Amino acid sequence: MKEASAEAAVRSPELMSRDDTALLVVDVQEKLVRLLPGHQRLIWNVGRFVRAAKLLGVPVLGTEQYPQGLGGTVAELAELVGPCEAKTAFSSAGCRGVSRQLAEQGINRVCLAGMEAHVCIQQSAYDLLAAGYRVYLPVDAVGSRYAIDYQTALRRMESAGVVLTTVEAAMFEWCQDSAAPEFKEISKLVRETGPDA
Repeated sequence: MKEASAEAAVRSPELMSRDDTALLVVDVQEKLVRLLPGHQRLIWNVGRFVRAAKLLGVPVLGTEQYPQGLGGTVAELAELVGPCEAKTAFSSAGCRGVSRQLAEQGINRVCLAGMEAHVCIQQSAYDLLAAGYRVYLPVDAVGSRYAIDYQTALRRMESAGVVLTTVEAAMFEWCQDSAAPEFKEISKLVRETGPDA
């Protein structure tokens, strides 16, 4: 087999790219998130994930489940994520603004973060898969109130084709190369010390 230069190397189709991936932050809302065990760590992980996405030019989209009753996106993330599309359906995949932005930006991979893993995340993941997207899920940036729901949702989604990952792995996947101009900033995000789980 011939050796290929780094520039000419073929990338695995399993890997995300900053050029064809979007981050969809699902329903990290005031009245919901505080009910999750370890919610401070979830908020921290989603926050640094969004910062990495923006640093690397990965589009960030957000949704809120019935914000009139459940409140808006938590204060720690609201400005960072930006405007979120309100919804009543549990799946975010059917949100017109989300669908339009994914199509307009030529996105074929969606990375999900938020809550709850067994409801809005899971239904979004299935609907995105059905629409032809490749779906990625950083397990440390999603949560559920109960461990049984969280673990079962991960098993169901993985068996359906969702790719499980972590925030750190995804950030380095998007960055791709330590020679990338954003690498130092990504490294700083990786080295941040988060709250105790």
